Amino acid sequence: MTGPTYTLAYSPCPNDTYVFAALTNGLMTHAPHVRVHLADVEALNDDAGRGRYELTKVSYGAIPFLMKAYRIMRAGGALGRGCGPLVVSKGGSASSLLELEGKRVAIPGDRTTAYMLFRLAAKHAGVEGFTPLPMRFDRIVPAVAAGGADAGLIIHESRFTYAASGLASLLDLGEWWEAATGLPIPLGAILVRDDVGEERARALDRAVRESLAFARTNEDAVMGYVREHAFEMSEEVMRKHIALYVNDFTDDVGDAGIAAVRELFARAYDAGLLPMPAEPRFL
Repeated sequence: MTGPTYTLAYSPCPNDTYVFAALTNGLMTHAPHVRVHLADVEALNDDAGRGRYELTKVSYGAIPFLMKAYRIMRAGGALGRGCGPLVVSKGGSASSLLELEGKRVAIPGDRTTAYMLFRLAAKHAGVEGFTPLPMRFDRIVPAVAAGGADAGLIIHESRFTYAASGLASLLDLGEWWEAATGLPIPLGAILVRDDVGEERARALDRAVRESLAFARTNEDAVMGYVREHAFEMSEEVMRKHIALYVNDFTDDVGDAGIAAVRELFARAYDAGLLPMPAEPRFL
């Protein structure tokens, strides 16, 4: 594919690097050229608010604030079942969300989907107030273990490692969401900026889908890139991370995924978490 070089931003988490490895590293023929930036998802949410990248991964919790400048791609996102954020605390220190009334809760960012879900669940449980402590996602488990927070909202690979730090799950927000709605949980999406024309946006969406297909059939060619950005993550955790967050919804959000996004936005508005109704714009 000929044409311009696009700016593309995503997280260093294994699911994102797995999806984008082939596109980023020029492993596909006739693919668009991209200039890549990697950052934590809350930093990506903030950058999207400034329209910094033409293509970017963001949290669904941030998307209602971005719809004037971006559309949602059908490919490359993170949705699924059994993959929701967890609320954790020191073993035995709390047994329900109600016990977090007035407590300090470490969160991975104000506009993460995890925080939106936590606020929905807390409101449903009757929790009237708590003190959020925003921090990078990988610092939450150590903060709770050290007593710097009374509870933590964990995402990504932390769901596989928190128990080793003496923490216990207080609530699985994925289970809570699925029980309440029957829908998969929408976590993150790839957005394309509105100044990218429709034809090129759809070609980019296809390229993301093809990059994922390449990874699935040529894992040996992409896993080095994934490991490079997996920090100190073990091979087992890295593989579990990919298996959980890369699924059929990553290939195409589908009707069920779109319904889940609409439901999330509607519930957030009804709960007073959004200033106005939000309708997602998909390619």
